[in-house]
Amino acid sequence: MATHPEVAALLERSHRLGSDPRNTNYAGGNASAKGAETDPVTGSDVELMWVKGSGGDLGTLRESGLAVLRMDRMRALPDVYPGVEREDEMVTALDYCLHGPGGAAPSIDTAMHGLVDSAHVDHLHPDSGIALACAADGEALTRECFGDRVVWVPWRRPGFQLGLDIAAVKRENPRAIGVVLGGHGITAWGDTAEECEANSLEIIRTAERFIAEYPERTGGGKAEPFGPVVEEYRPLAEDERHARAAALFPVIRSLAATDSPQVGHYTDTEDVLDFVSRAEHPRLAALGTSCPDHFLRTKVRPLVLDLPPTAPLEEVTARLRELHTAYREDYAAYYERHATSDSPPMRGADPAIVLVPGVGMFSFGRNKQTARVAGEFYLNAINVMRGAETVSSYAPIDESEKFRIEYWELEEAKLRRMPKPKPLATRVAFVTGGASGIGRATAERLAAEGACVAVADRDSDAAAKVAEELGGPDTAVPVTVDVTDEEGVAAALREAVRAFGGVDLVVNNAGLSVSKPLLETSTADWDLQHGVMARGSFLVAREAARIMTEQGMGGDIVYIASKNGVVAGPNNVAYGATKADQAHQVRLLAAELGEHGIRVNGVNPDGVVRGSGIFAGGWGAQRAAVYGVPEEKLGEFYAQRTLLKREVLPEHVANAVFTLTGGELTHTTGTHIPVDAGVTAAFLR
Repeated sequence: MATHPEVAALLERSHRLGSDPRNTNYAGGNASAKGAETDPVTGSDVELMWVKGSGGDLGTLRESGLAVLRMDRMRALPDVYPGVEREDEMVTALDYCLHGPGGAAPSIDTAMHGLVDSAHVDHLHPDSGIALACAADGEALTRECFGDRVVWVPWRRPGFQLGLDIAAVKRENPRAIGVVLGGHGITAWGDTAEECEANSLEIIRTAERFIAEYPERTGGGKAEPFGPVVEEYRPLAEDERHARAAALFPVIRSLAATDSPQVGHYTDTEDVLDFVSRAEHPRLAALGTSCPDHFLRTKVRPLVLDLPPTAPLEEVTARLRELHTAYREDYAAYYERHATSDSPPMRGADPAIVLVPGVGMFSFGRNKQTARVAGEFYLNAINVMRGAETVSSYAPIDESEKFRIEYWELEEAKLRRMPKPKPLATRVAFVTGGASGIGRATAERLAAEGACVAVADRDSDAAAKVAEELGGPDTAVPVTVDVTDEEGVAAALREAVRAFGGVDLVVNNAGLSVSKPLLETSTADWDLQHGVMARGSFLVAREAARIMTEQGMGGDIVYIASKNGVVAGPNNVAYGATKADQAHQVRLLAAELGEHGIRVNGVNPDGVVRGSGIFAGGWGAQRAAVYGVPEEKLGEFYAQRTLLKREVLPEHVANAVFTLTGGELTHTTGTHIPVDAGVTAAFLR
């Protein structure tokens, strides 16, 4: 079925507006269009409204993300409106206005679009517009900025009454192109899609110029809205900053995950570093964010470290723990001040945003995207504070109003509709040799089960390709590492920590092999294989264990060993010996790390031929020669010597890794799972 012309224009407008962060934040705002379509039941024309539904993002909006409603029914809703005290009931009434099958659920802003008498409506959350909306004298500033082109609407929680308020403003102000919504954002309208978009952009760009020019034009305002730079809070040099971020992140993440597991995101953009270096940042941060979209993702206020970046790490860690305890107490008190008998239970008292002067911002969420977006929203909040302080003073909505939205039953219902988290959601995996063979299959399986994955490999290009195929930075990042290099391993794990906040699950998979008889095996052959697998596994496990113990959240370390660590195969002394070394590392580390909740297990595959970098690199030809079979038949040969007569593939090994780490074997450590289709000589005793 062809897309309706009004819908096509609406989607194009939404994409243009939503792709520019100056216009609206991620998933913020909505846009609508009205038009006629033939009713398939009656055959006559019916007037419809297409509007962005609940959730989704304007910049990537698709037709399936639109709610479609009948305008005759929308216009009848005021007649059954029970009043502001019961306006939430109108959300259910919107369901009875829907037209046809499919489509998105109507959002809380639907009434704003349907009740305003205009063919096209945009509701956006631009930083410049919210700066005026959150200024102490926002109403006067709006009049000074726009004259009668844009009208001030006092703060009201989003919903049906706000839609009625805006509709009245439009009726009573024929010259107006839109409104500034106190503490919230902007709404614009137009007779055509082009006019509506132009009006939205006029409001946004006019507000930007007004704020930028205000101090010089009026002689008032503040040229330095965040105050002077505090010398001891100046940003560290980039290398020092990133090293300090990697050192602090596991500790901060463990605090932010006290009530529920979290993934982290680190931001050290110039705007963030400047904000936390200024004298006024503690006061402004304590006021909290204002726009509902902001504080629903950032919580009412961040946790702010009050020590310089050069303070000793132990002192900073201790202070963070003190501040976290105080934050939780303050949040619980906030809940108690405003909760009523029908309020949902307190969801969690940990911060979503942690600000560290000289280092940057750490943000948290149930997945990487949520954590990243929380940070983006706090950056929006910084921009809003800058604008409001430039022209006046920052005055967010009252705490009680924030609570009404944060613990709104409609928000609670939205949370209940969210799908159940995947088994490895919030877990950060580090997979060595992750660009090919078993490592790649394991990275794919862990990502599919919800984990964030650092694809660690010596081959940078191959690791980058795999990470991109897994979904890019919100799911996987490439990390270049030679596991024999001690400092390189530490640097690679720091990189994973900066990407996701910590490390919870390590797969020691990097490997290679050279098949030679004892008398032909050189010390170089021996050192090469022991360097990569025995030494490399040890180095990765040691650095990962440091991070996991700092986090205090437990963890998993899995060794991809081999049945050759048990079976004495021919012409295989160096490889077999190093696999036996890995097998015993599993037992030794399980015994040592258990007190920290870190489980250490192994997987013993038979020869994995297909998709294996080791076999493709010469090992396959060598082993085929040992057994006297063609190289292309080696997989079949291995299969026929097993009890099940099945070839072992990379995904079978990945399945075992997931089984060990996916949450069902919580009491299993120090063991090896054979994935060999049944090799009797490799039975574990």
